[in-house]
Amino acid sequence: MRFAESKILTREQLTQLAPMWREAGKQIVLTNGCFDLLHVGHLRYLQEARQLGDLLVVGVNSDDSVRQLKGESRPILPEQERAKLLAGLECVDYVTIFDEPTATQLVNLVQPTYYAKGGDYTEQDLPESEAVIAYGGFVVILPLQPERSTSAIVARIRGE
Repeated sequence: MRFAESKILTREQLTQLAPMWREAGKQIVLTNGCFDLLHVGHLRYLQEARQLGDLLVVGVNSDDSVRQLKGESRPILPEQERAKLLAGLECVDYVTIFDEPTATQLVNLVQPTYYAKGGDYTEQDLPESEAVIAYGGFVVILPLQPERSTSAIVARIRGE
């Protein structure tokens, strides 16, 4: 059993490991998101993403980038807790936290075989798509998990 903390990588560690994975012929899957209030929709999506390749790397938006994307009341859980929750999932091989508003730098660093996102996106909507296609990777849009979103859960808690 690996402890969740050992699955959380710094940018520097990822810079060293990603080329080794590629050279070993690993099919790397990368996805990213806020993952604020982890729910069953996230789990199903991550399990499907993991099935695409040999290892799944999850980029987690930093607290600052979540605030930029979702507003000042978010995130609900701090970045380290969100990263540990994701790292504790069997289907997740590695987690890293990133500060940028998009995951394009992360995509360029990891150069995954597959860049996976949920069905609430299209390949054309994703700012990362151009980077993935440029090095020969594939963008995969996974089915949306209906009625499973953190924003919907937060709204329900607030009575909205």
